[in-house]
Amino acid sequence: MNKLLLLVCLLFFFNCKKNSETILKTYPRNIGDISFDVTKDNVDFVPCNGDDKIYQYFNTGDGLDFKGEKYSINNTFKEKYVSVNNNESGLIRVRFIVNCKAQTGRFRILQMDNQYKEKQFDPKITNQLLEITKNLSGWKIKKYHGSEIDYYQYLIFKIEKGQIIEILP
Repeated sequence: MNKLLLLVCLLFFFNCKKNSETILKTYPRNIGDISFDVTKDNVDFVPCNGDDKIYQYFNTGDGLDFKGEKYSINNTFKEKYVSVNNNESGLIRVRFIVNCKAQTGRFRILQMDNQYKEKQFDPKITNQLLEITKNLSGWKIKKYHGSEIDYYQYLIFKIEKGQIIEILP
């Protein structure tokens, strides 16, 4: 009986190990990691420390690190965004990586209505937000424990009737 129990436990263990290896190959290291996609990403943008060492922007405790702070970001969008006259409202998140050279890449968009349900906005809105975000220059180099790091950053746009009402964080 003990040998049978041991055999069942060993089979279970090896099956779990096999499944965990498959999971690690299938899913990202952390929820929200942005893997390189040849159809979306600039091949010249490379994280300095590899894909396994990209921090969240808040890991250093510095918050938003942009030359001129959020005031500058707000003014850039105020100057460049052309309101789209339609009834679309909700939230649009643009998430991307800032590498150790303060270069940006791997931009991804998430769109939702005011009830946080997935939706698709008019491309006249999302394309503008994406292009303006891509062209922001002023991201600062972050250091963690004395080393320059790559980090994830995001901007969330609150949209009401095609107009930007607020930019977060």
